[in-house]
Amino acid sequence: MSLPDALGRLRLPAVAAPMFLTSGPDLVVEVCRSGVVGTFPALNQRSTIGFVDWLDEIKARLEPHPEAAPFGVNLIVHRSNPRLDADLERVVAHKVPLVITSLGAVPDVVRAVHSYGGLVFHDVIGRRHAEKAAEAGVDGIVAVCAGAGGHAGTLSPFALISEIRSFFDGTILLSGAISTGAQIAAARIMGADMAYMGTRFLATKEALVSAAQKNMTVGARSSDILYTQAISGVAANFLRQSIVAAGLDPDNLTAHGALDMQNEAKAWKTVWSAGHGVAAINDLPGAAELCDRLVMEYTAAIAAAAGDPFATRALQT
Repeated sequence: MSLPDALGRLRLPAVAAPMFLTSGPDLVVEVCRSGVVGTFPALNQRSTIGFVDWLDEIKARLEPHPEAAPFGVNLIVHRSNPRLDADLERVVAHKVPLVITSLGAVPDVVRAVHSYGGLVFHDVIGRRHAEKAAEAGVDGIVAVCAGAGGHAGTLSPFALISEIRSFFDGTILLSGAISTGAQIAAARIMGADMAYMGTRFLATKEALVSAAQKNMTVGARSSDILYTQAISGVAANFLRQSIVAAGLDPDNLTAHGALDMQNEAKAWKTVWSAGHGVAAINDLPGAAELCDRLVMEYTAAIAAAAGDPFATRALQT
């Protein structure tokens, strides 16, 4: 297992993933205070000035809590993001502890974050992009596997984690349908260092989305998740009911075309994303309450695994 020293004080080996139009200061602060890494996308603010305001607010609210977990920011490094340079400059100035990059592994971005001692994690859906991320010098790779919310992949976690570990000795995070502490433990047992959880934190009091979206998430089943490129130009998982509510036919969607970050917010505001992890979501707790529950579930699962009769038998032979 490989965890950077900066993440050594976590209560739980997990990251509350940066969710587009969903993660904001309240969610980040409550998660970090609970000993879990809280993150948000820079583009959740409409301008770089607004992004800086959020950075200042989060740092100020976490400063009285030295025991809190570090926070992170997601940067879209795709060429369609016109704010990348300006936002990265502010990230460096604020010495953001963790930067999660998406849609491209850029060595210059990694060097900029490393210049002040920050960490860079990069999300991937396959081996080729993981190899590029490793070559770029990232500290961690997020394996976005089948069933993840947002821009997800289609590979089994058993396959992708094994492939990445064969050439990368840094931190590996697993994303895809993780909603409980027992599932975090399972991610660790299969070879990941941390879990990367989005949908479960979408269904919390602090998430920025509407009550209607939260309730739809709680009421959904895994069969209600549709994987399609038609909404944003990149394959992602969406709630089928939200597609219908937007006046679209989920079975006859018109191709969106190439990814355009400037139009992304408009598309995702009316069609809501979630992952297969909705299957294990039945309530809308506060983020701190959820983190406490995850810690208890994780601890119980690890204890149960240690007492597994097959493990005991193997140790005795």
